[in-house]
Order: sequence, then C-alpha cells, then structure tokens
Amino acid sequence: MKRFLTLILAASAASIALAQTPPSAIIESVTVSGTGRTSLTPDRFTFNVGVQSVAPTVDDAVSENNKRVQAVIAALKRAGAADKDIQTSNFNIWPQQEYGEGRLPRILGYQVSNSVTVRSTKIGDAGRLLGIAIASGVNTASGINFEVSDPARGRDEGLRAAFNDAKSKATLLAQAAGRTLGPAVIISEGVQQNNVPPPMPMRTMAMEAKVAQDVPVEAGTQELTFIVTVTFALR
Repeated sequence: MKRFLTLILAASAASIALAQTPPSAIIESVTVSGTGRTSLTPDRFTFNVGVQSVAPTVDDAVSENNKRVQAVIAALKRAGAADKDIQTSNFNIWPQQEYGEGRLPRILGYQVSNSVTVRSTKIGDAGRLLGIAIASGVNTASGINFEVSDPARGRDEGLRAAFNDAKSKATLLAQAAGRTLGPAVIISEGVQQNNVPPPMPMRTMAMEAKVAQDVPVEAGTQELTFIVTVTFALR
C-alpha cells in the first residue's frame, strides 16, 4: 500500500511539473523528407549459364553433363576468367517420366542440369565471356546483372542533395506559416536503389555454336536514391 501511494505521488508530481512548463520551453518544429539521387556506372557483372543433358541412365546423363560443363569452365578460364570468378550455383537430376492413365509413371531417362555463375569486375568482358560460354556448349542461361559494388561511392553527394531538398521544403513551409526556419534538430536517413538492371531471362538454348561471338550487352547506369527525414526548429 505504501509503495502504491508513493507511485501516485510521483505521478502527480510529474503531472504538476509538466503543467508548469512555460510555453517558451516547448520547441516548435516542422518535419519534412528530402530526396537526393546519384547515378553510378556499374563496376561488376554476373551471369548464370549451364548445361542440361538427357540420357537413358543416371550415370550416362551425369557423365555427359560433366564433360560439357568442364569444357565450358575450361573455355572461360582460357578467356581470362579467374578461378574465383566461376562458381557452381546449381546441380539437379530429374527423372524423365511418361504418365499414363491407370498405371504408375514409367521412367524414360534422366535429365542432369549443372549451372555456374560467372562474376567479374571487368565490365568490358561481359559480352565476350557470355559468348564464349555459349560457344563452348552451354544450353541454358538464366540472366545477366550489372551491379555497383560499393554504393558509398555516391553516398556523400546523394545525402547532401537529400538534406538540401528537405531544407528547401521546410523553408517554404515556415514562410507559409509566417515563421523563420531554425536549425535541424533531428535527422534520419535511408537509401533506395533504383534502376538496377534486372536479370535478363533467357530461354533454354539448343545451340551447337562453333565460333564464339560476343553477346551485345550494355551496363547502363544505376541510380541510388537517398532519403532523409529532418526536423527543423521554428522561430
């Protein structure tokens, strides 16, 4: 009971103190969001290619697939791709089945799929390496993507632009209210990534290319959008 009374007295004292706070001690403010954008040139690319093989038995399908994938990897390395630039990204075995009404599925053979991801910071090599992969035996490709490895490259410019945008909005609002804009008292920020070239879907390719042809690709630019929310004091 004594503790309960103590809590009531403490709460009452806080309420009285708040009620006695002079209006001049309360900071009047305006909160706005600002946006800044920077465009960066990608400095890294990735693409996925693979080989699908079908044979009557698992062993035959795997053996055939292994030979073709090894040929693709060897060709990429001869073309300048480093060991660290090539990574196995998927491996699957599926039975090829025939379905009939009133009976269990019948296995006709097996399909083996092995995919590798190629990545590099040499943007100019993207089309050449993709062409070499196709010429060396790949028959599936799932996409190509260009990226900015370090978004901080455009951070300073983007954040300054976002803050200036927020300040411009706040100044306008303060003037409309017959007030003067004071200093920033709270700042928070976030970043959005726009105009990122999405992976380019490609159909399964049944190709027996003998001569490598560069695939025409364009890296374009990547836009980063910086957003800041700023609270300014009002005078």
